Amino acid sequence: MIQDITPQELKEKLDNNEDIVVIDVRELWELDITKVDFAEHIVMNTIPQRLDDIPDDKPVVFICRTGSRSTQVALFLMQNGWDPEYLYNLDGGILAWARDIDPSLPTHY
Repeated sequence: MIQDITPQELKEKLDNNEDIVVIDVRELWELDITKVDFAEHIVMNTIPQRLDDIPDDKPVVFICRTGSRSTQVALFLMQNGWDPEYLYNLDGGILAWARDIDPSLPTHY
């Protein structure tokens, strides 16, 4: 099973400069609406071609709009050999991040 991480937990890890990678799997048009500077961007449907860009030896947090696509990506990686201990889904996605952490971002789209 993929681990969820709350927006508050992710913010704490980022604030503490923990060695984690955050990957936003949303479409390019979605980044025009809202994005976070701390995340790398890899569109979900390009993940199979970008496996070399995703570390398998440190925590990786996947984000999308609400958490559905990011969970699917993490499950795909787990099925392809990534240790589930390193795979996280941002619970509630970018919308939860906007609601709970950064109110300057849109809370719906």
